[in-house]
Amino acid sequence: MPATELTRGAVTGLKVVDLSRVLAGPLCTQMLADHGADVVKIEPPSGDETRGLGPPFDAAGQAAYFGAVNRGKRGMALDLSRAEGRAVLEALLEDADVLVENFLPGTMERWGLGYQTHLSERFPRMIYCAISGFGADGPLGGLPGYDAVLQAMCGLMSINGTEGSGATRVGVPIVDYVTGYNALTGVLLALAARERTGRGQRVEVTLFDTALALLVPHAANWLCSGNVPGRLGSAHPNIAPYDKFAAADGEIFLGILNDGQFRRFCQKVRRGDLLDDPRFRTNADRLRHVTALRAELERTLAAFKSDDLCRDLMQAGVPAGAVNTVPQAFAQAHVAHRGMLVESEGHPAPGIPVKLAQTPGGTGRRPPRFGEHTREILAEAGLDEAMIDRLIDAGIVTSPGKEFAQR
Repeated sequence: MPATELTRGAVTGLKVVDLSRVLAGPLCTQMLADHGADVVKIEPPSGDETRGLGPPFDAAGQAAYFGAVNRGKRGMALDLSRAEGRAVLEALLEDADVLVENFLPGTMERWGLGYQTHLSERFPRMIYCAISGFGADGPLGGLPGYDAVLQAMCGLMSINGTEGSGATRVGVPIVDYVTGYNALTGVLLALAARERTGRGQRVEVTLFDTALALLVPHAANWLCSGNVPGRLGSAHPNIAPYDKFAAADGEIFLGILNDGQFRRFCQKVRRGDLLDDPRFRTNADRLRHVTALRAELERTLAAFKSDDLCRDLMQAGVPAGAVNTVPQAFAQAHVAHRGMLVESEGHPAPGIPVKLAQTPGGTGRRPPRFGEHTREILAEAGLDEAMIDRLIDAGIVTSPGKEFAQR
């Protein structure tokens, strides 16, 4: 096989129509784009909300947030509230493999574009991925979903933070992020099924389901013991020592999972006496006496420099790492080694986290400007110049290069 074929993305040739905004849907489609899919991002006339979620803004006036989940795509704006706009969408779906949307449940049905009632019959091979907060039915069906609200409702905030801080939001939009990965998984599973059946299907993921599934091991602990999980700061409910500690010049995190690692740790920090202490012999013992263990470790680690200690512990097979800032994290030499800081057309970004040996893909083009590829995309769908001009003049689509107005 030619080298060019080996290095192309795993889903090269796949066409994805992306109607989603904000984070979960755009992340799903960005990962498909990274691995070779042709992703057409269709925004409403007001634009994806994340274009305005700044500062910071880039040189084109787009928020950095938007660029985080929209690289590798072509973009246009389309008014789907109008019949002419919906007709344009159906033209774009003629050769699409995947449609991703995160409208409020029932929106596509109100537009006459429901999957069961219309799209599945007209486009039987297409995968339809619907992302929502709670799904279409049930006690919370049809309600809007936002990451932090789901963190609160589904118990994630209750286990994050300390007794002093109270329930605390996880510092990244973890529910949105993992929902994006669940959406990607669902799309790929549906594509695999299509290889056997020849037919597409509807994929549904919700923030609610994702948030509850994230409660590992807290939900399992509660279901087994009946004890309500609480806030442990950076500690772990099942493992000790598994927490943040102060060294001489900064903070480190110890992730000691088993008795062998604890033994090597004690030897490295010259605290062999802890191994003879009946309070600390097993993980269960250490958990029962975690306060006493922490006091011993705090006194010991205060004499060590963080970088030297973490290096020596890791080389001995004991998980430990400095608590870095974001700039410090990306300054690590291993970031460059792993290709986890990349630049495409002047757009710097984290790299691709999934590495495929034969078809690695790539980060592709920079995130699209608002309405940038309108004419190109519509021409590929078979619309002539006169029709495209008419749609632009009518405000049904947005002309290429039009600046996004921050709202």
